[in-house]
Amino acid sequence: MHILLIEDDLDLGRALQSALKVEGLTSEWLRRAVDAPATVDATTVDCVLLDLTLPDGSGFDLLARWRAQMGDGGQVPIIVITARSAVEDRLAGLDGGADDFVIKPFATAELMSRIRAVLRRSARQASERWVLGELVIEPRRHAVQRNGAVLDVSPREFQLLLELAREPGVVVSKSVLSQRLDPLGEPVDFAAIEVHVSNLRRKIGAELIRTVRGVGYLLQA
Repeated sequence: MHILLIEDDLDLGRALQSALKVEGLTSEWLRRAVDAPATVDATTVDCVLLDLTLPDGSGFDLLARWRAQMGDGGQVPIIVITARSAVEDRLAGLDGGADDFVIKPFATAELMSRIRAVLRRSARQASERWVLGELVIEPRRHAVQRNGAVLDVSPREFQLLLELAREPGVVVSKSVLSQRLDPLGEPVDFAAIEVHVSNLRRKIGAELIRTVRGVGYLLQA
């Protein structure tokens, strides 16, 4: 899963990137509002950590712009991280579309917990155990079970399964998978995706992953 971090403080930015890496999350770190993307969507970003006070602008402006441009089906979780503790600032952030509001200084462990919480909500999961019919997925442990049996899947296969499990029964296109399986590098080519899907089918059950010809794949649970 990929995090967009917008934070101008060098020490905090480095610390957060290290903490995200420990959690198994990739991240992109930007320090100025002008460098922020015009929009964010769920095909490339799983969560945004947004500082409100940036050297060249306001995080509130970015938040308002992104929320205005996001479609109903592409709501990316946004967590505001700020030293502003006034009630009116918290209300403005939450009313403006932030999913959570964390006051500096904060414990890194608390922020990681809040990230996991908003990611679970965005994936429409109620807990850290994603129960999908006979499948049980535990993202933090990188563990998969079917009917109680532990399945041996590679890191890339697990990542692919998570992407399909976000919305069971919804088709995920190959182009989306290509970007999300390696958000910081070159897109994964379609032939490699087909190989990973084939291997994953063999391990979890071929009937659980359906091919929608010419589009992509969906998880049947």
